[in-house]
Amino acid sequence: SNFILANAQGRCGFPIVYCSDGFCDLTGFARTEVMQKNCSCRFLCGAETSEPTLQSIEKALDSRQEYQTEVCFYKKSGAAFWCLLDIMPIKNEKGEVVLFLFSFKDITESRGRSHPGDKKEEKQRSEKQRSKKPGNSHLRAARRQGRTMLHQLSSQFVRRDRGEMKINRNVFENKPSIPEYKVASVQKSRFILLHYSIFKALWDWLILLATFYVAITVPYNVCFTGTEDSLSAARSTIVSDIAVEMLFILDIILNFRTTYVSQSGQVVYDPRSICIHYVATWFFVDLIAALPFDLLYIFNVTVTSLVHLLKTVRLLRLLRLLQKLDRYSQYSAMVLTLLMSMFALLAHWMACIWYVIGRKELESNDPRTWDIGWLHELGKRLEAPYINNSVGGPSIRSAYIASLYFTLSSLTSVGFGNVCANTDTEKIFSICTMLIGALMHAVVFGNVTAIIQRMYSRRSLYHTRMKDLKDFIRVHHLPQQLKQRMLEYFQTTWSVNNGIDANELLHDFPDELRADVAMHLNKDILQLPVFETASRGCLRSLSLHIKTSFCAPGEYLLRQGDALQANYFVCSGSLEVLKDNVVLAILGKGDLIGADLCSTDQVIKTNADVKALTYCDLQHIGLRGLCEVLQLYPEYASKFTADIHQDLTFNLREGSEME
Repeated sequence: SNFILANAQGRCGFPIVYCSDGFCDLTGFARTEVMQKNCSCRFLCGAETSEPTLQSIEKALDSRQEYQTEVCFYKKSGAAFWCLLDIMPIKNEKGEVVLFLFSFKDITESRGRSHPGDKKEEKQRSEKQRSKKPGNSHLRAARRQGRTMLHQLSSQFVRRDRGEMKINRNVFENKPSIPEYKVASVQKSRFILLHYSIFKALWDWLILLATFYVAITVPYNVCFTGTEDSLSAARSTIVSDIAVEMLFILDIILNFRTTYVSQSGQVVYDPRSICIHYVATWFFVDLIAALPFDLLYIFNVTVTSLVHLLKTVRLLRLLRLLQKLDRYSQYSAMVLTLLMSMFALLAHWMACIWYVIGRKELESNDPRTWDIGWLHELGKRLEAPYINNSVGGPSIRSAYIASLYFTLSSLTSVGFGNVCANTDTEKIFSICTMLIGALMHAVVFGNVTAIIQRMYSRRSLYHTRMKDLKDFIRVHHLPQQLKQRMLEYFQTTWSVNNGIDANELLHDFPDELRADVAMHLNKDILQLPVFETASRGCLRSLSLHIKTSFCAPGEYLLRQGDALQANYFVCSGSLEVLKDNVVLAILGKGDLIGADLCSTDQVIKTNADVKALTYCDLQHIGLRGLCEVLQLYPEYASKFTADIHQDLTFNLREGSEME
């Protein structure tokens, strides 16, 4: 990975257009210090560097030939190192050499372990390496590559190590903020439970599941369990019922130690105030719902149907569900689940009432109605008729399924007639069921429709904008190539930002908050060394002028001769700088391109084209906005003007190449 790329078509020398991170680590030079230097590597020379070897390198470059040798170079710190140097010319599709690939391999340790020979042996070894056939080189495949080699090299070697960038910790440290009531450090007892803690949230959902269990089992036991088999039916669920009662009792204890938010918006931590508030609100409802009726079965106390009816007061805990709906109203999937659960629960309750009506019609001994009720008709269809008005009949399971089928069909539609109301009481109940069903359609399914539309709103917006774009292309008869570029750009930018315009979204926020958000979004470019000495206020002002842009492969970011409006920072992807179809530089992640500042009124013209090789995310700061900020902070302006030359990977200002 220790390599550099040099332009082989330069008019004066062969300037370096790209250097890898490994080369920077090996030599100690930064990329901005290496770019545009001559690839003969004389900037790496020192006292022990062989001049004949350097002349051989320059001769190989002039003749566009492959070359390999061992040479002593010097790092930026002055330390010497031996490296195995490979030079490989890269040709385009026309057979012209367009690039030189220099590969550096550090052999200092291996050379130090070997015994030094005389100069004659060294010269013979050098001649032997020099006379190697090009086909035996480990870079032999690169000789047959065309100009498309740039794409592969840029995609493989433009990965930058963020660790080489200096971070001004004093600038990006978290500033002290006013504590909010939810995160403030408050003196409280360790036995006080925070109402917004993770444990309390999980506990509330456990209680909600227990409440749904009660809402299902209690009406079923009241309506479908007869007096004679109430003991056996209750004993089948005795363990789960007692566990739910214990949960409710434990919930009461926790509520006496749980904080709450007062009407003024303050969190109350005082235990006495918490107890008074709980007693005045939900205590009695929770107490009645937590009465341990199921303990009567353990002590073999005779249980009547009245006990089952008393257990229905536990359904009052469903009022707590309204709090859940309000708290989780922003979570569409959660609200949708709760609404559908409430609808199914209502159908379950109506099924229990429908079964009770059928039983009462049978037990009324009215000769006009007892044999035409829905339960009697169901028994005849299942060939399990009732005898003496109460004996026989379908099983409890079949009766419940038929009841639930009737109530669901009545709530969602007008029913299908196979289970129908025959007596006056059954018809009145059916009318009430259909009225409730209409109300549930308006409340539940209306909300469900709105939630589903909200869930797919972003996708709908995408299709709307895509249709508008296609209509625009069709109306103006754009050519196919231009149409394809527009569609690809729209689809790619949408995949990046999901159709969200950050500038429009943050427009109504205060400047203080927008500056904090902008500093977080643009922290990569603000961590460049050129901004290291800037004050926090200066960085906040600069961040408000930084915008994001995107460039697709093959698109030109800038054209030669254009008026330069901004300096660009490459967040991802790779670009190439071209002039007269000659590659001047290959840019990757972390590179800064643009121009140094001159007179405020002077228009800066670009001296080359900048073309994207891959999909590129860029951040740019307008030169006009940059000048405005520097005028506000003159103490930093002079420092910025002096340092910007060192941080620009490539200077696009017209005339800078002559300087």
